[in-house]
Amino acid sequence: MSVPGELTSLLLRYQEGDQEAGDQLVPLIYDDLHRLAQRVMARTPPGQTLQATALLNEAWMRIGSAEGAAIANREHFLAVAAKAMRSIVVDRARRRAAERHGGGFVRIELDQAVDMLEHSSSDLLGLDEELNELAKARPELARIVELRFFASMQHPEIAGLLGIPLRQVERHWSTARAWLFARLSQKDRGLS
Repeated sequence: MSVPGELTSLLLRYQEGDQEAGDQLVPLIYDDLHRLAQRVMARTPPGQTLQATALLNEAWMRIGSAEGAAIANREHFLAVAAKAMRSIVVDRARRRAAERHGGGFVRIELDQAVDMLEHSSSDLLGLDEELNELAKARPELARIVELRFFASMQHPEIAGLLGIPLRQVERHWSTARAWLFARLSQKDRGLS
């Protein structure tokens, strides 16, 4: 078991390029990362060749080589890992869509909001595009969608991770779902 702060210290050292810190870090966070990868993979389109362990490994490499802000704690690290995994899954879906359709993809209308998204590469790409737009306008909403949809976290987990009240997470989720649904529906009808 690690002492508080040890994980953060190892994360910082690993992010600075210390491979020994990375070796010490893996056993401390592997189970959390593997569960996160399994959640992400459960939300990906059927027929995906990527496995949870491969997703975890690719995300680990991206996190280790990422430039930018230092990781503050375990929760922040898991949020960064969820974002890296989202990026990997979306990049793979984009490549598959380009291969199958000569670079074009079709948006498929959603019957319900984001959590009822049909499993296809084109839906995932449309969601990613709109989620990027939402992040420009309301980054706090986009982060909740990312954690809820791509990491399959429940509202209490998100509230704990972000350090905000559960009720605020629920309100933000409702707002984000409505916004995304409206945007995706408009595009399906050719209104944008």
